[in-house]
Amino acid sequence: MSMRPPRSTRQLNGQKINRATLRRAWQFAGPYRGLLVGYLAVTILTTVLGVLPPFIFRQFLDSAIPKRNLGQVNLLALAMVAIAVIGMVLSLFARLQGARLGEGLIRDIRIALYDHVQKMPIAFFTRTQTGALMSRLNNDVIGAQQAFTYVLRTVLTDVLTVVITLVAMIKLSWQITVLSLAIVPVLIFVSRRVGKLQQAAAREAMDLNAGMNSVMTERFNVAGALLVMLFGQPKEESRQFSESASRVAAIGVKRAMTGMVLMLGLPLVGSVGVAAVYWWGARQVLDGALTIGTVVAMASFVQRLYGPLTDLASARVDFVTAFVSFDRIFEVLDATPGIADLPGATELPASVTGGRIEFDNVGFTYPDEVIVASLEAERPSVAASSGRPSQPVLRAVSFVAEPGTLTAIVGPSGAGKTTITSLLPRLYDVSSGAICLDGHDVRSLTLDSLRASIGVVSQDSHLFHASIAENLRYARPGASLADLIAAAQGARIHDMIAGLPDGYDTMVGERGYRLSGGEKQRLAIARVLLKDPRIVILDEATAHLDSETELLVQEALGEALEGRTTIAIAHRLATVQAADQILVVDEGRIVERGRHQELIALGGLYAALTEAQDLRVGAGSL
Repeated sequence: MSMRPPRSTRQLNGQKINRATLRRAWQFAGPYRGLLVGYLAVTILTTVLGVLPPFIFRQFLDSAIPKRNLGQVNLLALAMVAIAVIGMVLSLFARLQGARLGEGLIRDIRIALYDHVQKMPIAFFTRTQTGALMSRLNNDVIGAQQAFTYVLRTVLTDVLTVVITLVAMIKLSWQITVLSLAIVPVLIFVSRRVGKLQQAAAREAMDLNAGMNSVMTERFNVAGALLVMLFGQPKEESRQFSESASRVAAIGVKRAMTGMVLMLGLPLVGSVGVAAVYWWGARQVLDGALTIGTVVAMASFVQRLYGPLTDLASARVDFVTAFVSFDRIFEVLDATPGIADLPGATELPASVTGGRIEFDNVGFTYPDEVIVASLEAERPSVAASSGRPSQPVLRAVSFVAEPGTLTAIVGPSGAGKTTITSLLPRLYDVSSGAICLDGHDVRSLTLDSLRASIGVVSQDSHLFHASIAENLRYARPGASLADLIAAAQGARIHDMIAGLPDGYDTMVGERGYRLSGGEKQRLAIARVLLKDPRIVILDEATAHLDSETELLVQEALGEALEGRTTIAIAHRLATVQAADQILVVDEGRIVERGRHQELIALGGLYAALTEAQDLRVGAGSL
């Protein structure tokens, strides 16, 4: 188990933001320009209000108190209260606008990522770490939102505060203004040094957390937990996870201490600046050049000035750090879906009639490129291609499956059987040749209509961690309970479901682990019956079942396959002896075809496979 962050992520240190990233990030804010305008207006008003209190202090000290003008004292006090109340209302409004903008951005980016990932080809998921992908959809989306809110809340507010405060200070005393700015280089130096340390620690923490996310995602599902237990590795897993968690904790301490240096050091430097203002101001008061109220007002302005200047000094570092999330998000959004509707794609009629399948001289080579290198499991971030072309998996495959017939595909492991069935619903596209469904090239059909016409039962049918009813309705969301019962009866599993305490509301557990293998298969068959497709693909649907369960599943399959075109992959040749045609595949080619008895009479590969299975059974093989 390795929790080292992907190399592409580790190389982000020192990265600069390019204008293209900024433009693309700004596009996400397009629908919220009204909110942005309101936020900007409120921010400007709030900043202007923040400059008024020092002037009121000046009036108190230079006019109202020396003249013993009680009416002016009352008026100035009311003005202070009014400024505070108006400032609170404006701050709440700005907070509301900022929250609506930030949460809206999170929603839009998450939806864009989720929709895009749903369109990716199956190769994307076979080469991607689930935990790393989840980190993009969660942590990086929040980071992108923080990038926007950081720009609005911090950079914009600080720039306005500095500009307006400096204008007010220069109006009161340009000499004290120059003196107060003399200490700014020290502030900038301290904040930049600490900011860089904070940035490096934040990146490392993000990388380590992403690594731990990936590990937890893999280990905390049923299959991963079983593997850890059965191979006796819980202690080793805990040790390695403890090491990574300790590194995250150490980075957290480092970030806390560098942050504390900033929190303690900057006020210290600011105090020196305020002391300098009072020192110089007092001398000016004694010389009659300034009033006491002006000095106090200038001291207030200086305290108000140093905070924003400090933030702006480290703004670039923080800005780059925040926008790293956008780079990581765009990595996923830029990944090419590969399999998509072609321009002018047509709908395949939803009718269950038809179902003629034709493979015409089909060749196929698996794509060799890495789609998102930084999401791969501990591989170099450069393309994983070795520079050598991938070997063809299928070569000149041609056959026709007539409507309502059963075509069985058999052959040694790795011969290309599953690849053939993956090309029909366009999980991959053919490299050469064509596949036609009812006379239509499948590439000319919309993906939704093509896949709606195909039902699949695999050897390990996936069930979501939801109720039986929800898993069945995944095939037809609007199905009634009566529809579910009819499909379950057809799959010979209704009696089992009805006997459960919660019936169709029973939770199946992650990947259906609360059910037996045969029950899962029959649920998968019921799901196909509910979908009511014209074509059914069986990929080793009974490969790992005991004899009694296999009989139940075969009986259910008889109901599911009736009137439908079926392509069945089988290792147990006894299950496909009644097929209308059997295709024997070896090294990507169809080397034999015919019915069971015809192939036995040929004495070729099929006959050898059949004889080998008979020998294994005779020898008592498992």
